[in-house]
Amino acid sequence: MTAKVLVVLGTSSSVGKSLLVAGLCHLFARRGVRVAPFKAQNMSNNAAVCPDGSEIGRAQATQAIASGLEPHVDMNPVLIKPEADARSQVVVMGHPWKTLDASEYYPKKDFLWEKATAALDRLREEYELIIVEGAGSAAELNLREGDIVNMAIARYAKAPVLLVGDIDRGGIFAQLIGTVWLLEPEERDLIKGLIVNKFRGDISLFYDGVEILEEKSDIPVLGVVPYLYDLFIPEEDAVALENPFEKNNTETEALDIVVIHLPRIANFDDFDPLDAEPNLRIRYVDSAEQVGNPAAIIIPGTKSTINDLAWMRSQGLDKAIQKHAQKGGAVVGICGGYQMLGEVIQDPQHVESKLDNALGLGLLPIETLFAGEKATYQAKAQVQNGSGWFESIEGQTISGYEIHMGRTDSQSPWMKLSERSGQSVDVSDGAASEDGKVWGCYMHGLFSNENLRRAWLKELGWDEEAEEKDPFATSLTRLADTLEETLDMAYLEKIIWEN
Repeated sequence: MTAKVLVVLGTSSSVGKSLLVAGLCHLFARRGVRVAPFKAQNMSNNAAVCPDGSEIGRAQATQAIASGLEPHVDMNPVLIKPEADARSQVVVMGHPWKTLDASEYYPKKDFLWEKATAALDRLREEYELIIVEGAGSAAELNLREGDIVNMAIARYAKAPVLLVGDIDRGGIFAQLIGTVWLLEPEERDLIKGLIVNKFRGDISLFYDGVEILEEKSDIPVLGVVPYLYDLFIPEEDAVALENPFEKNNTETEALDIVVIHLPRIANFDDFDPLDAEPNLRIRYVDSAEQVGNPAAIIIPGTKSTINDLAWMRSQGLDKAIQKHAQKGGAVVGICGGYQMLGEVIQDPQHVESKLDNALGLGLLPIETLFAGEKATYQAKAQVQNGSGWFESIEGQTISGYEIHMGRTDSQSPWMKLSERSGQSVDVSDGAASEDGKVWGCYMHGLFSNENLRRAWLKELGWDEEAEEKDPFATSLTRLADTLEETLDMAYLEKIIWEN
């Protein structure tokens, strides 16, 4: 059987496509449909690792989980990971392929298109329904010739398209109607429904807006989806951090944790489990003046460690972090942030930078050497030889994943990896100061481990309260429930199954 395909495209980036696809996947999965997500090409440094070690976009991994599936590389065959404004590492079928300047990428369309369509075809042979997410705008006129992710995929699959606009940013009529008008006639014919997303307030006040959209576009409005607050579902990329807000716990007594908003920040969903805790406030900052006096500072992962370290120095953040540590404050580094905490970073092969080396922040006695081989694993480890707060979880198991290109020599590892992508290993990772205040490691997803997360927070003086155990699952349910209530499900079923 060849699966049906539903394509979800947007009027621009960040209109909510990823979230809607996750919700639709969960909605149909709980109706008993064998559904899977797909995005031909994703541009994001927020990545995930599949069980076999393949690397895909975090959004597609989330959508897979929402479908009740393990993430698989066919769900996102091409992943573009920006390293600079016009240069990116291109990951094809889960593994690094080339690092290309923007001008070098589009001539590779034929090769990438072959990979993308082959992956979609394989998924269609295995499942009943594939829900495809587009990228950016459906009407990127200057990029049409190189398109492998939006209307090109819809035409290839001969699939119905839902077009999504973001009413919260304003101009919803220009967004939706303008996009429709800019498409070619055969592309317009594929659009079977419009979705107005992120509506705040009384939806009945927009009934006339629905009539205008349908009259001007001659396309039915499938639904008006409300703005959903406090959804603990990973964001697709760092655009969500450009106008950050504190999701919860804005009261003054909340424990304050600062995350450095690096230019090439990667895998910032590492901190979603912290966001979900009560009496805790997460702030993303990009200057020394914004740091204040937090309980802890976290340096996250990055796709460009040496360049982002230089940026931190230009913003005075290096001195702010060092001063915080000198006063006895907690400092954490994850992956690239871990590398920055050390004495020196060596890059003789210029894997990440044009520099041969760079001095780190000098807060941990470690040295990093970049190499061309990329490590991507799901991983399990045991806490060992810990000092300070680590002693309370000595010998306990934690899990996460690795995505990095460096090797770091540490004299004070606090974890022993026992498994990588299903294979037994005996590998040390991480480093910590003698008092446990400053620490880091390569493993992403650490704070999803409740034992580690809460042990560390208690060390910071966090006031624990009872709370739901799985805010991600609860958020998925709330999202799917909302879509089921606000979308015309009878019409949606018709355009999927009768196509």
